[in-house]
Amino acid sequence: MPVNAHPEYTYAEKEYDLAETDEDRLIALEKMISFLPGHKGAEKLRAQIKLRYKKLKEKLAREKKSKKGNSKTGIKKEDMQAVIIGKTKSGKSSLLSLLTNAKPEIAEYEFATRFPAVGIMDYNGAGIQLIEVPAVESEYYDKGIVNSADSIIILIANLEEAKEIEKVVERSQGKKIFALNKIDLLSENEKRKMSATLQSKKYNFVLISAKTGEGIEEFKERLFKSFERIRIYTKEPGKEKTHKPIILSPNSNVKDVAEKILKGFASRVQQTRIWGPSSKYPGQIVGLNHELKDLDAVEFKTK
Repeated sequence: MPVNAHPEYTYAEKEYDLAETDEDRLIALEKMISFLPGHKGAEKLRAQIKLRYKKLKEKLAREKKSKKGNSKTGIKKEDMQAVIIGKTKSGKSSLLSLLTNAKPEIAEYEFATRFPAVGIMDYNGAGIQLIEVPAVESEYYDKGIVNSADSIIILIANLEEAKEIEKVVERSQGKKIFALNKIDLLSENEKRKMSATLQSKKYNFVLISAKTGEGIEEFKERLFKSFERIRIYTKEPGKEKTHKPIILSPNSNVKDVAEKILKGFASRVQQTRIWGPSSKYPGQIVGLNHELKDLDAVEFKTK
């Protein structure tokens, strides 16, 4: 036991002793390293724990390589899917927790996230699937999930991180949004300087704080627009439109809505009325080929 060890170190040591899996032991070792005192008297113990950590990490890496598994298995892709990536302790878990119903582990130590965490963000009734993946410098980082996502949310603390992570995802096809997180720690002058710098480099960026919620509404809007989708609501005669919209590609028409509801439903439609941006007046009667716009509401009368 090192002299003047933090109570957190003692708790982490107990976690290690009680751990039933190598993954839990690795987490406990990371905590122990994090909470070790910095004085010279703890140098020997620190070296021993780091060596134990290194060997265990190498063992897990070998097991992972032999299994050749894909952590994406079991994650069903929704109409709109975005991944949250960044370096360790960038605030990925905090952002996912703030935006969705997910409850990922939010820890003070590094590399707390080892497996993808999934949640659904509500944006005016539209559900956006968010997946937090392990840190980009972690052995658990899953580029397969990142490469298949529609959009990529990149959490950064400075321009250097933006450049570094941009190289990691340069082959990914998803729309990239750089989110400068933890702006609650910056002064207004620092925010202006960072904005000017990111803008000069032509990054698609937004300033946020996953802790205070600052900038989150702008972030949500920017994220939704990155998918290039339109939201179409349906309604029954004499009733309000539904809360949850149907998600379609731009230039979709009334027939696309009908077929999204039920395959073959378009053939049963006798009359269609629309409300919203694409209508000349509320309740306009249109045909199946009428092109819709975002936030339109459609009412069907069947044969």
